[in-house]
Amino acid sequence: MAPLLGDIPHSAALLGDGSEVLGFDDAVSTDHDFGPRLQVFVSTEADAVRAEAALEGLPDSFDGFPVVFRDTDRFGGRAHHQVEVTTAPEFFTARLGTDPAAGMQVVDWLTTPTQRLATLTAGEVFHDPDGSLTTRRAALTWYPDDVWRYALAAAWLRVSQEGAFVGRTGGLGDELGSLLLTARVARDLIRIAFLVERRWAPYHKWLGTAFTRLPVAGQVGPHVRTALHAGHWRDREAALCAGQRELATATNHLGLAEQVDPEPRQYHDRDIRVLAADRLTAALIAPITDPYLRALLTRLGHRHTTPMLPGTIDQAVDSVDILTHPDRCRNASAALGLPSERPG
Repeated sequence: MAPLLGDIPHSAALLGDGSEVLGFDDAVSTDHDFGPRLQVFVSTEADAVRAEAALEGLPDSFDGFPVVFRDTDRFGGRAHHQVEVTTAPEFFTARLGTDPAAGMQVVDWLTTPTQRLATLTAGEVFHDPDGSLTTRRAALTWYPDDVWRYALAAAWLRVSQEGAFVGRTGGLGDELGSLLLTARVARDLIRIAFLVERRWAPYHKWLGTAFTRLPVAGQVGPHVRTALHAGHWRDREAALCAGQRELATATNHLGLAEQVDPEPRQYHDRDIRVLAADRLTAALIAPITDPYLRALLTRLGHRHTTPMLPGTIDQAVDSVDILTHPDRCRNASAALGLPSERPG
């Protein structure tokens, strides 16, 4: 493609939506909207016009795949060469609601799903002579430490809120309820594994696949699988507690907070075992000094002694129709306890 663009200054990459960006597509993926595509980033509108005209010279196919094809999510569904010509500020702002080159504020981190951050940082950059893509991707590498603490605290709070219910429903003979809760807690543990490993979690279709590639998966994965396949709630509870112990130990090793005893314990006076993961929540919240987050914690308040933390957008919201639209994620900020106005 570079010969077609000639002397037009540009960068080129494959970023954003699409499972192939994360390296997860396979032969089955070719049955819809599939073919070579990428983005070309230019600096000016005049260069964009020139690039669009030059790309009309692309062949109809390449390496057996169509170059001009219909993609229902792009170019209005009409047949097109599927090379998006844009600028770096326009591209990243459309997907994040802000240009990361100017710096990510706390509200930006909290209202951006990890799937979107994954697809902006894991895709391949083919050509970036001015560093416009590298600079922006570097800004999205990982949360600042206090935002990381906040996200981890909220993740552990989710486990604390439902972990005891696996035994409670099982003890009542509600096997279906116990199984459903086991799956919910297991998914939360897998997402905690991504936070521990400083990796952006993909959306649910690829969550298990990506989890198996994490270093901590070797310690946590067998317990999660045992919990999901166990035929009795006692075995589910034991396996989930074992997985939580491993992840609590890994959380301690991050050095983000005071150490917490990772051993499970009795739930009040009941014959139920839990990690009491809200202890991790309290430990992680304590060292946060970021003024925006401290004000947010004050505004959210406490339930008894535990902070009330809705967390990040994809910890609080599970709707595809919200998480795939940056504007809707921003509009859901009130559900996270965030003020309606962006900080100046």
